[in-house]
Amino acid sequence: MAAGAAGTRAVLALLVLCSMAAGAAGTSPEITTQVTESSGKLILSCNMSAPHPSITGHKWIHKEKVVEQDENAGAFTSYTIEGKREEHSGVYECVYEANPQIRGQVNISVPPQVTAYKKSEHGNEGDTGVLTCKNPSFPAVTTWSWYKSGHGLLENASGRYIIKSSGNKTELRILKLDIEQDTGDYFCNGTNSYGTGDATVNLRVRSRLAALWPFLGIVAEVLVLVTIIFIYEKRRKPDEVPDDDDGGSAPLKSNATNHKDKNVRQRNAN
Repeated sequence: MAAGAAGTRAVLALLVLCSMAAGAAGTSPEITTQVTESSGKLILSCNMSAPHPSITGHKWIHKEKVVEQDENAGAFTSYTIEGKREEHSGVYECVYEANPQIRGQVNISVPPQVTAYKKSEHGNEGDTGVLTCKNPSFPAVTTWSWYKSGHGLLENASGRYIIKSSGNKTELRILKLDIEQDTGDYFCNGTNSYGTGDATVNLRVRSRLAALWPFLGIVAEVLVLVTIIFIYEKRRKPDEVPDDDDGGSAPLKSNATNHKDKNVRQRNAN
């Protein structure tokens, strides 16, 4: 009986030790993150709660690149960014160099900062026009929409408009461009959980003959030049034209001299 009781107590003690070890292994320190703005700067911070393992340093990572690191052993670490929140939105990681390594995540979230790929687009009549907008900020846009000045919301169901959107990019295709109908301002609007943002794209539609205008201009210049030369030649003064009879004037003068000499000889003979 005593031996059985001792064995039971040994098994129970082993189970308690195993449970405590499992609980210790499954417990990880909490990391409190924060973003504050002050004097045109953003201060990102991480603070690890106790108990925590031995820390040998910290790293800050953004877009898979290390932007700052140190060898401090503290549970608190911070990273300062010069600029506005809208200019530096995204996901940042604070990394505690320990065994094992511990990571925390700090998000700088803003409404969509929508921009047009090109503020002004050109297209030829009858071709397909393509307008593009993007959102470089975090988080991604959840809903995109397109509008036209004086027209309202544009939809795929219209048959002439094709809208393709994915994440932080949207594209509007306009089939068979028309000078009267499609020229004007277009607005792309993006929405996420923090607000909305939009951008404007101006579309100008050109006639199919627009490509011929430079050639026709050159032809017109040549015709004008030829006409001017022709008129100038027709109106030249007579004294500017070479006289083909000048070559015969010398013989006439010579004949007159011969007649004078002949008359003189006849008078002397008389």
